[in-house]
Parts: sequence; structure tokens; C-alpha cells
Amino acid sequence: MRVRAGFCVAAVLAAGLVATPATAAAATEPQYDFAGAIRETVWVDIGRDGDGDGVTDRVAADIVRPAEPAASGGKVPVIMDASPYYSSVGRGNETEFKTYDDQGRPVGFPLYYDNYFVPRGYAVVLVDLAGTNRSTGCVDVGGKSDVTSAKTVIDWLNGRATAYSAKSGGSAVSADWSTGNVGMIGKSYDGTIANGVAATGVDGLKTIVPISAISSWYDYYRSDGATFGFDPDGLAQTVENRNGGQDCSAQNKKLADGATQNGDYGPLWAERDYAAQAKNVHASVFVSHGVNDLNVKTINFGQWWDGLAAAGVQRKIWLSQTGHVDPFDYRRTEWVDTLHRWFDHYLLDIDNGIEKEPVATVEREPDQWADQPAYPAKDASETTLNLQAGSTPGIGTLGTGAGSGTASFTDRAKTGEDAWAANPSETSADRVLYSTGALSSPVQVSGTSSVTVTATPSTDSARLSAMLVDYGPAKIRNFSAGGEGITTGSDETCWGENATGDDACYKTTSADIADVDYTIVSRGWADLANHQSLSEESPLTPGTPYSMTFRLASTDHVVPAGHRLALVIGGTDIDFITPPANLPKLSLDLAKTSVRIPLAGAVPAGPRADRLPAGPLAHVAGRASGDLR
Repeated sequence: MRVRAGFCVAAVLAAGLVATPATAAAATEPQYDFAGAIRETVWVDIGRDGDGDGVTDRVAADIVRPAEPAASGGKVPVIMDASPYYSSVGRGNETEFKTYDDQGRPVGFPLYYDNYFVPRGYAVVLVDLAGTNRSTGCVDVGGKSDVTSAKTVIDWLNGRATAYSAKSGGSAVSADWSTGNVGMIGKSYDGTIANGVAATGVDGLKTIVPISAISSWYDYYRSDGATFGFDPDGLAQTVENRNGGQDCSAQNKKLADGATQNGDYGPLWAERDYAAQAKNVHASVFVSHGVNDLNVKTINFGQWWDGLAAAGVQRKIWLSQTGHVDPFDYRRTEWVDTLHRWFDHYLLDIDNGIEKEPVATVEREPDQWADQPAYPAKDASETTLNLQAGSTPGIGTLGTGAGSGTASFTDRAKTGEDAWAANPSETSADRVLYSTGALSSPVQVSGTSSVTVTATPSTDSARLSAMLVDYGPAKIRNFSAGGEGITTGSDETCWGENATGDDACYKTTSADIADVDYTIVSRGWADLANHQSLSEESPLTPGTPYSMTFRLASTDHVVPAGHRLALVIGGTDIDFITPPANLPKLSLDLAKTSVRIPLAGAVPAGPRADRLPAGPLAHVAGRASGDLR
């Protein structure tokens, strides 16, 4: 790894030379004095009154930009991170917060974006969403207030909105230093807002870099009718700034009322469904996500990616083996270099060829990366695998041959995926398991799978859980540990210039590796009562069969030769979803139950299923999370 430590300014350009396409080559190297950069705050009027105080809300935008172009009337593009976390839970692996001097001027900007990019001719703008940190109004967890908070700042940077020098009153401030070209970036909630703003089609937003980001808030809190047990009003109360005097109780009640506990997809979720609005996106999109992210489940990047493809959006994607982790903390040098070229191309119009490079980069083993020309993989095709009963109850065959037989399990709401997968050759009262034989050649699962289940419940309510499992030894990132696949060290590397109160240096990280006997490739959950519609439950009649298709999480995973691919189906996975009111026994019609997988490679029609290893197996335990950071 090439380690960069404390870049020095090579030269301060003469007055008149600015970071524009005409002098684009200069933007690829540090040329401006970071310590002397302009630091300021403006408050942008977003035209909404979220806290109902009779005054339109203003969001605080903290800005750091090079002084040299400003002195000569030059203009620079903007890298923006809009977040609710700058004074609540912090940003990055080292939990950084914004800081200010005794006059309220911004000093410390979390993360390295300002340290690295301002010397290279960019402005960095960190926006407090309405209702957070120094902004007025109320956060609405991905709704119109959140999205408008960032969109209106882009409008201001393009001369279409008004900003002021103070939180109330003050004088109007123009962004005459901005080219109007904006790139949004951020992890988790921040990247989610980037998705939401891009889905408005706002003019001036040239690119977004969503990291571990949500594309549909429904799929953060719910899954095909099933609920994860946490709700948006709780997140709102975590991040709202109560020191400004605003009363957000009315907004929080709207969140609580709109997020119905029955798991139905309603108007609140439709407003926050950016994937459904992907046709409006004009900006390029560089996605990063961990395939083991159990916080922002990977269905979020998969459906967003597919929607962007349908809209013809230029895209790039990195998929790691980590959980909810920023690529700066698992592949630092390559990430910063790639991000730098991405912003140079889309914000400064530099012809550096990045748009012609491989579309997808996937981590196959810890720190072992492979490029692909496309995601999903070009040779992956939708393959239906069927279930055949075996001689052991609840254990059978997964293959391309016709399905047959029946099986049953009881939802006790006491166990979850690891207990279900750990003894694959044994009957379990809680789940059923169907497996290929040992594969003669590797197969690649690349894209978003789905399961169709025909089940007869013994009660009037039922949940379903399903997962794809790769049985065989592997080294993987230990995504269930505290670092979600990384270990943080004590040494530091520096990524840009330092200034008083604004450090560019960050602790190094390394892969946290675990040896396992099986890998859960993809997961999904559903409420059988939503078999007809996600928008409205249908009553279940005990003893009546119901068919339902639900999604498994998006991924890209190679099952090596000699391993087995299995489908596991159970009731309530207690590690993730809430149980039904009346726990049922569920009987499956295997002839009408199948899994549809985007698969590259061949799976036999009907291998023997009794070759699975006996006894408990080692695995990294998964975990759900309601902590969106």
C-alpha cells in the first residue's frame, strides 16, 4: 500500500489561475493553501416550516473552500455531505463531530474530504439536515424535509435559492464562488440523502457516492410485510437538535403513525422510496456496500442499482465482505485514488478514463479483489432451483429438477439463522433445508434472488424467513464483530493537509478474519398475510395454502467447487424480525416452492442431499441493527 503522510502544498498558484476545465490538470494535485482556506457558514432557507413555528426553516451549510480562486473571482465545484449526525452520533470510524470557534465559525470538519480535496481545487460543504445541529426545523427521516435540506443547498449553489449570514435575520449571501457542479457523498443516512436528492433530478448534481446507503426506507424498517422491530420516530428523536427551541413532536407523531406496525407499504414509505423514483436520476452514481451489511440490508443497493440501470445512469460499484463499513476503512489507498479520479471526471470534466474502467469491483476473500465488467455478472442468468424431499424429514435436495413432496416446521420464535444452518444434515423442528451436492465447478450468485413459498399455516398469522447458504470452509471478514470486518490499529496515515483543529490523519485498519464452515450468502423475510399485496394484509385462514414470493438480499458471491449451495426456510428468525401474533406450524408444498437465483455456472438437476456434513459448524453470527450510522 502506498501510504501518504501530510501532503505539503507544492505551490500557491498565482492570482487568476483557478480550478476550471481550462486548467483541469492542476486540480489533480494539491495546489491551494488549506490552512488559509475560507471557512464560513450560511443558512439556506428551504421554504418549509417543519417545526410549525410560523417561520420557514433554515439549514446550516458549513463551507471550506480555497481562498486563491476566490481572490481572483474564480469558481470551484463542491463536494457535499448532508447529514443529521454532526452533533449527535458523529461521523466515521473515529466518531468525529463538527467543531466551531468562540464566534461560531466552523473549524473542525469530520472526515478527510476537506483536507484532501480543498487543496486540489474543490469546496467541501457539510450540511446539517433540518432539525439537527445548527439547523432549524425538524428531521423527517428521509422524507421531504430531509431531501429538501440538501436539494435547496444545491439550488443555492446554482443561484436558485437564498442563503443568509445568520440563523435568523442576517443578510443574503450568494455562492458566486461556485461553478454549480456538485457531487454528494456519504455513508449510511448521509448516502441515503444523496440517493434521495438524486431522485429529484435536481440540476447541478453531477454525481453521487452513496456508501452503505438506503434506497427505500421501507426496506430499512420492514421486509415484504415483516417488521424489524424499530421505527423512524426513534431515529428522529436521536438526531434532532432540541437546543434550538423547536418542537418536533407533531412531526414525530406523523412518523409513528405512518410507519404502521403491520408491515404494510403505505404513503409514508412511498414518499421515501427513492428506488421507485430512479427514473428521475441524471447524476452518475458510484455505489459502495458491504455484502454482509445487516444494518442497511443489501436489497437497498440491489434495487437502486437495477432502477438506475433501467434509467441509463452511468454507474460504478464496489462490494466488500464487510458489514456497515466505509471503504476508506478497508481499502484506503485505492478508495481515495478512485474517488479522486471520479470527482475529477464528473465535477471538473477531466478526461481520465474512469468511466471506461470495470463497472464492478468485488472482494472475493479478505483483501482479495476482482474486477467485473458488469454487475450483476454478465453471464449470470435467472435460474430456478426446486426442492425435493429426502429420506430425512425436513432435509432434501436443491436442484433444477422438478420439486416434490411436503415438509413442515413450527415457528417457536426462539431461534434464528445460525441455529438453523449449523447442523445441516439433521432434522430441526424450526426449519427445513435443501441442498445441492458438492459442486463440480464454481457457481456465482450475482444479483437479487427471490423465493416462492406455498405454505399452509395452522393459525391466522405467519412469518417466513429464508436464506441461501454456501456450505464449505472459507476465510471471511468477521462482520459480526464490533468492527464489522475491520480492526482499528494505533498508527495513522494522513490524507490531505492539516490545519489547526482540522486533522487529516486517521488510524490504520486491517481485515478482521474468521475461519468458517459455512457462509450465509443472502437472506429475506416476509409476512404471509401480505401474499397478495405489500400495501394491504389479507386475513389468513388456518389450514388454507397460500403462495408468496419474496426477495432475498442482493449479493455477489462465488460458491467454490466442492462446496454445496443450500436453501433454508423457517418461520420467525428471532435475530431479525418480530414474530406473528399466533405462532403457527407451517406445511410446505415442495412442488410449488422454489428459489430463483441469478446464477453463473451449473447446478445439477438432482444431486444427493445426504452428503452434507454432520454436526455443528462454525460460522460468524449475524446481527440486525437499528443504529443507522
